Amino acid sequence: MIALLLILIPLISGLCTFFTKSERDAKSLSLFASILTLIVVFAGLSGLFDAAQLSFDAAWITSLGARFSIGLDGMGKMLCLLTSIAFPVVFASVYNNDYKKPASFYALMLLLQTGLMGVFLSMDCLLFYFFWELALIPAYFLCSSWGGEKRIQVTFKFFIYTFVGSLLMLVGILYVYFKTPDHSFALQSFYNARLSAGEENFAFWLFFIAFAIKMPIFPFHTWQPDTYEQSPTAVTMILSGVMVKMGLFAVLRWLVPAFPHATVQYSQLIIILSITGMLYASFIAIRQDDIKRLIAYSSIAHIGLMCAAIFSTAEVGIQGVMIQMFNHGINVIGLWIVAEVIESQLGTRRISELGGLAIKAPALAVLLVIMALANIALPLTNAFVGEFMMFNGLFTYGIWFAAIAGISIILAAVYTLNMIQKVFYGSTSIATVGADDITSGSKMMLVVLVIVVIVLGVYPQPMMQLTNDTVQSVLSKFHPYN
Repeated sequence: MIALLLILIPLISGLCTFFTKSERDAKSLSLFASILTLIVVFAGLSGLFDAAQLSFDAAWITSLGARFSIGLDGMGKMLCLLTSIAFPVVFASVYNNDYKKPASFYALMLLLQTGLMGVFLSMDCLLFYFFWELALIPAYFLCSSWGGEKRIQVTFKFFIYTFVGSLLMLVGILYVYFKTPDHSFALQSFYNARLSAGEENFAFWLFFIAFAIKMPIFPFHTWQPDTYEQSPTAVTMILSGVMVKMGLFAVLRWLVPAFPHATVQYSQLIIILSITGMLYASFIAIRQDDIKRLIAYSSIAHIGLMCAAIFSTAEVGIQGVMIQMFNHGINVIGLWIVAEVIESQLGTRRISELGGLAIKAPALAVLLVIMALANIALPLTNAFVGEFMMFNGLFTYGIWFAAIAGISIILAAVYTLNMIQKVFYGSTSIATVGADDITSGSKMMLVVLVIVVIVLGVYPQPMMQLTNDTVQSVLSKFHPYN
C-alpha cells in the first residue's frame, strides 16, 4: 500500500490542482502534497512495514499478461526518496515566483512526480513504459508553455529525441515479451526470456538507445543543454536532478539483468562513449558564459561517469552509482536554486555580467560554495564517496579508462572554481550592485541540502546499506558472463 500511495498522492493532488481558484491555493496544495509524499517515503524507509506492505499487485491488462505491479526495493527506495525530497525543495524555493496559469503549472509538476514515482516503482515492463511516457507528457508542456524565447523549437527537439527513444524501447519490450516463457511483462519473466546471442544483442540496443537518450550520454546528449537553458528553472531542477536518473535506473533494472551477455560484450564501447562525453562536456563547460548551460554540461559529465561505472561490471563501481544517483540529484538541485536566485534578482545568467555577489549576498555565496565543492566531489562532501567508488570500479576494468576519465576531475575543478570566482568575488558589476541576499525560503531549502551533503559525506553507510541488495541482485545476473 505504501508504493500505491506514492503514486496516488501526487496524481490526485495534481488533478485537484487544475481546479484551484487562486495561485496561493495551487502553491499550497502542491507543497502540501509533496511533503505528504515525503512523509510516506520516510514511512516506507522506517522498517515498520514488511515487503508485502511496500508493494501492490493487481490485474491490469490480463489479455496481454500485464499487471499493475509496483514495489519498493533498495534502489526504488533511494530514488523515490530523492524524488520526494526534490519536489518540496523546488516548490518551496520558487514559492514567491509568479507563473502564468499557476494552477496548470503546479498541477503538471505533480503529474510529472506521478510519472517519476511510477517509473521507479514498476515491476512490470509494460507498466514501466506507461509511466516512462507519462513523465514525458507534463515535462513537454511545462517546457513549451513556461520556457524561454526559444522554447518551442527546443522542446520540439527534446520531444523528438525522447519519443524516438521510447518507440525503440516499445519495440524492444514487445520483442522480448514474445520470447518470455509465460508471455508476461513481469520483471522476472523478462529476466528469464529465451534469447539467442543475436536476439539478445538486438534487444539490448533497442533498450540502450532509449535509456542513453534519457540519461543522456554522448552522442545522444544534444537535446539536454538547450532544454535546461530554455525550461523554467523549477522544471530544470527536476529534469536534471531526478528525470535523468530514469535512464540510469532503467539500465540497472531492465537492461543489465535482462541482457547480461550483451552487457559484457558491449561494455567497452559504452565506456568509451561515456568517457568521451565526460571530457567533451567538461571542455564545453569551461567555455560557457551562461550559468544554466554550465550546470547542464557539468551534469552530462557526471552522468557519463555513472554510465561508465555501471558497465565496468565491478561491484564497487555499481555501488558507487547507486549512491551517486542520489547525491548528484541533491547537488545539482542546489546549484539550480542558486541559478534561479541570481536570474530572478538580477535578470541575467551571464557570468561575464556578474561579479562581487559575495559582498551583497554573503549567505548565498557560502551556500553556493558548499554546493559547488560537493559537485566536484571534495572530500567530506556527499559526492566524494560515490565518485571514488566509481573510479575504483573503472580502475578494476582498465587502468587507462580510469586515468583518462580522471581528467574530468581537473576540468570540473577548473570550470566550477572559475564560475565561483567570477560570479561571487572581485568587484561588483552594474548588474550586481543592487543585489540582495537570498530570501528565507530559498535559504532554508539550500541549508537543508547542505546538511544532506555534509551528513552523507561524513557517514554514507545508510545509503550503501539501502542499495546493497540491489547491487548484489544486478551482479548475480551478469557475472557468470565475465
